[in-house]
Amino acid sequence: MSSQIPFTEIVEGLSATTPFVGPETIEREKSRIFEARIGANESAFGVSPAAAKAMRDAIQSASWYGDPENFDLRKALAEKHGVSMDEVVVGGGIDKLLGLVVRMIVAPGTPVVTSLGAYPTFNYHVAGFGGKLETVPYSNDHEDPDAILAAAAAHDSPLMYFANPDNPMGTWFSASDVQSLIDSVPMGKLLVLDEAYVEFAAEPTDPPIDTSDPRVIRMRTFSKAHGMAGARIGYAIAHRDIITGINKIRLHFAVNRIAQMGALASLHDHEHITEVVAEVARGRQEYYDLATRLQLPYVPSATNFVSIDVGSGDRARALVQELAKNGVFIRMPGAPGLDRCVRVTVGTSADRAVFADAFKAALDAVPA
Repeated sequence: MSSQIPFTEIVEGLSATTPFVGPETIEREKSRIFEARIGANESAFGVSPAAAKAMRDAIQSASWYGDPENFDLRKALAEKHGVSMDEVVVGGGIDKLLGLVVRMIVAPGTPVVTSLGAYPTFNYHVAGFGGKLETVPYSNDHEDPDAILAAAAAHDSPLMYFANPDNPMGTWFSASDVQSLIDSVPMGKLLVLDEAYVEFAAEPTDPPIDTSDPRVIRMRTFSKAHGMAGARIGYAIAHRDIITGINKIRLHFAVNRIAQMGALASLHDHEHITEVVAEVARGRQEYYDLATRLQLPYVPSATNFVSIDVGSGDRARALVQELAKNGVFIRMPGAPGLDRCVRVTVGTSADRAVFADAFKAALDAVPA
């Protein structure tokens, strides 16, 4: 019984929850391997050849810890973004970095603002550190910057979360709109700006990075366009005092050598990233065309996935299950209003063909 285990009050009060059910779990439940794994927004196009070689070579020294300072990678990232090395921190993906920021800012009872239906791992960390989550609804399938700011003011919240481009809807704001949001954050408060999908946007969504501003921390990843989700590596850029705070609490050996070497090589393989972004754009258009043929609305996307409106949450859930039964893994937004959509990652051309056939059949099996 839990009462016999010395849990903290926070852990004792939490319900057991999993932010994401992995495709492997579903495969085990159904005793079937997915023919098209297009639900987790992983890259279907793999790591760059340069990264693959660097990681193979790094295996020879996998018995060593990774560089705890991530020096070479931070140096390259600082040069890429025109900032100082002490304004960059590397971590085990954005998920790990979100946890560190929450740990740094949130005490039991601290109010934290996000959008209802936005990336749930952020919420998971807030709950795990005893914070009080305050949510605002999406507006026209977009996060609502004005509502986020108003809620933060109303609750005197020190921490806000905003993703651009957005997951799970794929929508986005212009760079100038995002800069207006940053400029409106009060001094002494912190905005987490999650830019995991920034490479896929056809128009600029990211304002110039200004590390002199202590009101924002920018988060980027190697999981999406770089195709390194399984290696778990990402980074954050912010005012040096914010990075110092993270360095006080991060696990210094959290990023392994193989991931470090792969990320460094991938960062310099511009040709591969350009090819991936172009193929994702083609795939998004294929999904738009498919939805149009099926007379379903879709949400224009600046990410590597597309949300397709199937009319209701009940139908979306049934379609996700029907597709899983037939070997296709997709996901859907969870919040009311957003859950009328299913969300499908841009896979390879073969994945997209499998999805097109399976989706048509699923729509017939699960009528509106």
